[in-house]
Amino acid sequence: MQHFLKETDLTLNQASEVFSLAASFKKGRGRHTPPALKGQTWAMIFSKSSTRTRVSFDVGIHELGGHPIFLNKGDIQLGRGESIYDTANVLSRFVHGLIVRTYEHAEVEELANLGSIPVINALTDYLHPCQIYTDAFTMSERWSDGGNHFESLKGKKIAYFGDTANNIANSWILGAAMFGMELLLSGPVGYEPGEEIKATLAESGYVPTWSFTTDPEEAARDADVLYTDTWVSMGQEKESAERINVMKPYSVTSDLMKLGKKDALFMHDLPAYKGMEAQEDVLYGPQSVIFDEAENRLHTQKAIMAVLAEAARR
Repeated sequence: MQHFLKETDLTLNQASEVFSLAASFKKGRGRHTPPALKGQTWAMIFSKSSTRTRVSFDVGIHELGGHPIFLNKGDIQLGRGESIYDTANVLSRFVHGLIVRTYEHAEVEELANLGSIPVINALTDYLHPCQIYTDAFTMSERWSDGGNHFESLKGKKIAYFGDTANNIANSWILGAAMFGMELLLSGPVGYEPGEEIKATLAESGYVPTWSFTTDPEEAARDADVLYTDTWVSMGQEKESAERINVMKPYSVTSDLMKLGKKDALFMHDLPAYKGMEAQEDVLYGPQSVIFDEAENRLHTQKAIMAVLAEAARR
């Protein structure tokens, strides 16, 4: 059984297929989307609240001909109510796939290992692979020029600012290596990538393409993309004041954008806090593609589900 728990769980051919399918789904939306999940029911287990992830998966399952069931933390508590072993085995008898958004990455791994249906990681504290595939697809829309979306990523430089030890930064370390992109992470001392993500990348077999600097101007120089994420993620509210203080120098400003390439993109996976991780004129400026990113969650996740459903039929 094949799952999508981290970026490198798909082969390069499958990842390329996801990009092609996402482009096709976007272009043909409302006209001829293939019913890849026809007759299937997929469950969405969300221990963390969500707007974009829940809506985009819910709509995506409908548009692929399937039926979604939403289970929030009040309906099911992974590892705290019914055991993960029982949950994985029972749900495998009822539904055809699981989409899981939770805190501990080990929980999605256990569900995948113990069940017999595809599992998609819709965010954990460790990784957020659906977002990174969506971001990369959004970049490729600008660069493919009618050619191969996946191939258009190779050799491009991403500059990432802020907390470089969070789930988005971790996922970009895996994604950049897989897509053949350069990743320059820039943040304060104490928020660098940890040993766990280095080990995960080594296990994947891909060559590291990332580096780290405390100098935001060095990171931004000649970048194709300037990317940032919220400084205070869900569950980190008690650290809010300290995080905001140390990350102020890494706020993406119009001056920082000018150091990137002339046609550099600004990206943020949202929700964004204006005046903090990005200034308002950057967030809503002409180089920003934040709402394309948001929309593309739908098309990219549909493509991921279609690829996993097809793999499960073989």
